[in-house]
Amino acid sequence: MRLCVCLVLLSILCAGADMSPLGGGGKFVLDALGGARDMFRAYQDMREANYKDADKYFHARGNYDAAQRGPGGAWAAKVISDAREKWQSDVSGRGAEDTRADQEANEWGRNGGDPNRYRPAGLPSKY
Repeated sequence: MRLCVCLVLLSILCAGADMSPLGGGGKFVLDALGGARDMFRAYQDMREANYKDADKYFHARGNYDAAQRGPGGAWAAKVISDAREKWQSDVSGRGAEDTRADQEANEWGRNGGDPNRYRPAGLPSKY
């Protein structure tokens, strides 16, 4: 469902753009799709690792990887991160402090900061 929403928004943004795979609009869309995939991979890794205090690391890593693709990837990372934090704060009842800390890690990664800043000691090297 979230992917469908992102695709609709991307199509609206790029309606008048050059949609060839090498054109500006097409590159934005491809980067956004790749960024969404990066975010999903970080989420899967976080679930698989199930490691105490690793949440912020995976937030930063997903945003970092997505943003490295370019403006489309950074856009996808921001949309996904903001939506996830909004949902978690509304539904899960997590505190505002935790949401703020997650968003700080999201922005750190999206702005090119090293995700390892948030890496907990002992997290397996495969992540």
